[in-house]
Amino acid sequence: MKRVTLALTLALAPVLASVGAQAETLKTVKDRGMLACGVSQGLPGFSSPDDKGNWTGLDVDVCRAVAAAIFNDPTKVKFVPLSAKDRFTALQSGEIDVLSRNTTWTLSRDTSLGANFAGVTYYDGQGFMVKKALKVNSALELNSASVCVQTGTTTEQNLADYFKANKMKYEVIAFAGQDETIKAYESGRCDVFTTDVSGLYAERLKLANPADHVVLPEVISKEPLGPMVRHGDDQWFDIVKWTLFGLVTAEELGVTQANVDEMAKSEKPEFKRAFGTDGNLGEQLGLTKDWFSRIVKAVGNYGEMYERNVGAGSKLQIARGLNQLWNKGGLQYAPPIR
Repeated sequence: MKRVTLALTLALAPVLASVGAQAETLKTVKDRGMLACGVSQGLPGFSSPDDKGNWTGLDVDVCRAVAAAIFNDPTKVKFVPLSAKDRFTALQSGEIDVLSRNTTWTLSRDTSLGANFAGVTYYDGQGFMVKKALKVNSALELNSASVCVQTGTTTEQNLADYFKANKMKYEVIAFAGQDETIKAYESGRCDVFTTDVSGLYAERLKLANPADHVVLPEVISKEPLGPMVRHGDDQWFDIVKWTLFGLVTAEELGVTQANVDEMAKSEKPEFKRAFGTDGNLGEQLGLTKDWFSRIVKAVGNYGEMYERNVGAGSKLQIARGLNQLWNKGGLQYAPPIR
């Protein structure tokens, strides 16, 4: 009997340890009364502060939505600006609870950093920007060009792969920070600036004469950008993941920041499950039944977030493209809330 009891105890130990770990981050965040969110040091459209320290952007809204799901208050977020080099260490050390910082989901990052990607906020790809005065119309015309690039990103490897595949020579001029990189490009230290296409549009806004620069048509990589959380806390992983899925689902269902209260009265099964009037799916996440309403009231649905921050309602004016909903020709697709 003792052997059976011991065997059962040993068998249950990993499960019990997992259950104990599951609530750790959520409890920490609740006890602190604030979500710690890692963001960029300033990338318009994604995470950028104004002169009063108020943060806006697509990545910022993801964190505000998580805070709304937990506290019913999207302002309960501390934004921690991080360089590309320091972002993963901050997550691993517990300095931040979630990293929402235009970060590409790759196999190596998914397996070697002790972290999980919770989904894709923005489907992107690497591109190139040059001065119009160079009269370059294609990246295939960049043989022997000098290229400004930020270190500690996937950009360097993509750059090497593209030039090697097309049998072109190039010179890398690398910098630790994005601001240094774009300033070097603007000052003429290199011919080309390369980063994710969304970043090119964002960084171009910082230049003295944005109209003097052009983003070339080639997209040379897949860069699915999304939030990250630490390994070992499945409940927290689920909360961040389903917050993102909830924002996409809201757009699919036509639920907006303006009509959320009215839509919550719907008798349609998929609406009742999402709004928590049928079942306890929110409570299964460790949240309240009205978690879905909370996030939409805080930041709107995914489409509203997109248009406000990087789309037609923003200075970037980036077309939805791959970030359109799956039933409108894009890739944004959320598993069902049921």
